[in-house]
This record gives sequence, C-alpha cells and structure tokens, in this order.
Amino acid sequence: MELKKSPEVDLEKNRGIYLQIGFVVSLAIVLIAFEWTSSKGEVAGLGNLGDMAIEEEIIPITRQEEVKPPPPPPPPKVTEVLNIVEDDVEIEDELEIEESEADEETQIEMVDMDDEEDAAEDQVFFIVEDMPQFPGGDAALQNYIATHVVYPEIAKENGITGRVFVRFEVNRKGKVDKVSVVRGVDPSLDKAAIDVIKQLPDWSPGKQRGKPVNVWYTAPINFVLN
Repeated sequence: MELKKSPEVDLEKNRGIYLQIGFVVSLAIVLIAFEWTSSKGEVAGLGNLGDMAIEEEIIPITRQEEVKPPPPPPPPKVTEVLNIVEDDVEIEDELEIEESEADEETQIEMVDMDDEEDAAEDQVFFIVEDMPQFPGGDAALQNYIATHVVYPEIAKENGITGRVFVRFEVNRKGKVDKVSVVRGVDPSLDKAAIDVIKQLPDWSPGKQRGKPVNVWYTAPINFVLN
C-alpha cells in the first residue's frame, strides 16, 4: 500500500531555508567566540601599564663620618736653668787645648812592623791554597797511624770501639803541634789517639800566597776489635 504525504507537512520544500539559517547561526557563534577571546586577552595583558608613570626610588648616599684622632698632647715645657758663675770662680772641668804643631823636640812613636809580622805568623788557618801534606800522602798517613797506634788493654777487655777525631796544627815549619780531641769515645782511646798523632813525622807545611802558614788539620782514628 503506498503512503501519500500531505504537501503542507512535507519539509523537503523548505530545506534550502533551513540550511541558510543554520549557516547564519554557525557564523554568528564563530564571531562571538572570536570576540570573546580577544576581550579576554586585553584584560590579561599589561599594555595599559606603559602609560603609567613609575616613580623611581631614590636611595640616599650615606658616608661614614671620619673619626679624627685626638690631638697630640702639648710638648712639656722645658725650663732652662742657667748657672751664673762669678768671674773669680775657678772651673774644674775646663778643657785644656794643647798645641798640635810639631817642633824639633816632638817625639814620634814608631810602630814595630816585626810585631805585626809575628801576629800574622801566629794566625792558624782552616783552609789555605796549598794544604799541608804528609810524606807520601793521605794513604801513607793512614798506614802510619794503623801501624803505630797502641790499642789500650783496658779498652780491649771491655770491648770498647769507636772513631776518635783528633785536631792538630801543622805549623809553618811542618811540625805537629796543639793536638786535641774534637770528638772522643773513651778516655783510654782518646789518649791513644793523641799519642800516635804526637809521634807523626814532619809534614810539608801549608802555603797561602806562596808563604808557609799554620794550618789546622783533623784526622779520624778508627778503633776496631778483630
């Protein structure tokens, strides 16, 4: 059975009008949305703050007051005391001025140059240009000490060993003099070391600027028990 529509109820004939109305309503909604967004942006912005006058804060510059030191105290007053002496009073501390001009009777004190030379000869050097030499050299000196030293019996019995340093002077004539112990070990060993040094034969004296002089010399003597 075929259904028939009434022409008054059929909406197809007004379809174009409804479509235009829908476009108009959609366009109106879109425009309202754009206007709403732009107004919100203006409220949130700070563009209006550019016209406001910002007052600059002025920071005062402060300076620390200089503390001046107190003025120095005035110097003490010195009262000069003048001792007035009458003309007839004798002054004990009077300076005596002697005439310095020499005449025929003036005696001139002569300085003996030999005394100065003797003082220079008595000087003992530690280091000179040419040091004293034992006959045969250092090896001969060590051999002489080893063969001539006498090991004390009391030191042997007590097992005393060590190294004794002996200092002595080789004078300008090559003689050994002023023997002493610089660093000792035992009195018996120290005496034995001094005795063997005193027995040393004559040396070749040390020289300074080509002249023989007195020179200090130190020799170590080692005491060892086999």
